Amino acid sequence: MAKQQVGLVGLAVMGENLAINIESNGFSVAVFNRTVAKVTRFIENQAAGKNIVGAYSPKELCSVLERPRRIILMVKAGEAVDSMIARFRPHLQKGDLLIDGGNSFFKDTERRLDDLAADGILYIGTGVSGGEEGALHGPCIMPGGSKKAYALVRNVLEKCAALVDGPCCTYIGPRGAGHYVKMVHNGIEYGMMQCIAEVYDTLKAVLRMKPAEISQTFGKWNNAELGGYLVEITTACLARVDPDTGKPLVDVILDKAGQKGTGKWTSQSALDLGVAVPTIAMAVEGRILSAFKDERVAASKILKGPRVHRASMHRTQFIRACRDALYVAVISCYAQGMALLRAASNEYDYNLALDGIARIWKGGCIIRSKLLDPIAAAYKGNPKPANLLVDRRFAKIINARTRSLRKVIAEAMTAGVPVLGLSSVLGYIDSYRTARLPQNLTQAQRDYFGAHTYERTDRKGAFHTHWTVPS
Repeated sequence: MAKQQVGLVGLAVMGENLAINIESNGFSVAVFNRTVAKVTRFIENQAAGKNIVGAYSPKELCSVLERPRRIILMVKAGEAVDSMIARFRPHLQKGDLLIDGGNSFFKDTERRLDDLAADGILYIGTGVSGGEEGALHGPCIMPGGSKKAYALVRNVLEKCAALVDGPCCTYIGPRGAGHYVKMVHNGIEYGMMQCIAEVYDTLKAVLRMKPAEISQTFGKWNNAELGGYLVEITTACLARVDPDTGKPLVDVILDKAGQKGTGKWTSQSALDLGVAVPTIAMAVEGRILSAFKDERVAASKILKGPRVHRASMHRTQFIRACRDALYVAVISCYAQGMALLRAASNEYDYNLALDGIARIWKGGCIIRSKLLDPIAAAYKGNPKPANLLVDRRFAKIINARTRSLRKVIAEAMTAGVPVLGLSSVLGYIDSYRTARLPQNLTQAQRDYFGAHTYERTDRKGAFHTHWTVPS
């Protein structure tokens, strides 16, 4: 009796959809779930009539798979992954392959890879982006580990991935590279979502626009240069009416945003590597602040904001400025993420191909947009830009539209609209384009209270001043 070609563990919606995707692309599948009742339910419903079989223990799953076994783990990041590996490990043999398709922290991936290698078991940390829809119809897949391990599963992953100028799947790099790139992808996603939300909030507060009207505006932007998945779904979200109340659905959704950790990890990694990603960091802060709903409601009765504000420019001009501001913000989010990937590639010897990463992000993933073609071209060119902001094509856009960003931020702040993300974009651009920053004073202060020394502009060396001694 022929054995199944691919095993999949974890039958939440992502896992179920990915199993169906794999089978529809010509591979036989065996599935297992910690709560085994889900296995029966899946086999009898979504998987009925498909070449998918159920297994009710790790041992049974391993017994029905051809060797070398290829098992995809679609379980929650963290302890759940370690627990599942421990359950499967006694039933695996040298040369078998585990593929972690969750949002695991890249250092956990590297630890697991080294640990399993002691028994000759191969391991790939694989970022999968696209949500439930992508898992079913074609996600963006970012596998990292040894090339030997990737070769065993390449045909499966590339056939299941989205197709845009080729499969939206490529070997990312060694060890934890795949999960690192997925982490930064999610950080970029955080930043873009924060800036989109702030533009929506600004249009609502300054122009008194209703969600349906803002939806139409975003729809126009999506059909032009701002086209991308996040702008597309923003259009849909703002258009939806709540059937119970007849109100716009966004108006009855509680303003508390959740997070699963990848944005925070991106910010923490950037701090470790000394790379500035302020918009990603502010997006995390924005979600944290949103969680303090009760405190914010209480504070709103004590802390006074500005009176009702009207835009200082014509309505059409202001909407156009908001479009330009968001365009600059999206570019900046990509630039910050790519700068972090560049630094991580050097620090961890990942040898990341930034043009290839931009290419596979064009399909399946959450941050796909029309900007990824010129981003891929920028990093494919020679010389490669130190930062996307100084690439000729993007510098031209930044120079032309940053003025609009300033105007939108000024209007938002005058109206009392919080713009953590947009203001961080402007601060990032202004800091990066400034030849001399005020950190010369910071260094003087550090030397004053801590004798930390400083460098000079006119000669080399480390210098210290006895600041309390009269000059």
